Amino acid sequence: MGSDRHHRAAIRTAAATAARQLTELTGTPARLQDEAYAVRIEADVTDAALSHWPRLLAVLDLGTEYGVTNGPDGQVAWLRIALRDKGPRL
Repeated sequence: MGSDRHHRAAIRTAAATAARQLTELTGTPARLQDEAYAVRIEADVTDAALSHWPRLLAVLDLGTEYGVTNGPDGQVAWLRIALRDKGPRL
């Protein structure tokens, strides 16, 4: 059980680091959202972020999965960091 707590703490630290980097790259606050088995971090894609596209991709690549979606107010870059594998432990 202690190992699971340490793993979750490490994921939270990684999520906070990614959020801070996205905020710096985009100039807008990154948003963190807890999901059932992951932490999702997203930020609006700004001109500032586009001018540093390789750095933005490097931050997104910290996630278990990532992408860019189109929304009503523009593009949103997101990454998801898995808390643990889905399903029962064996």
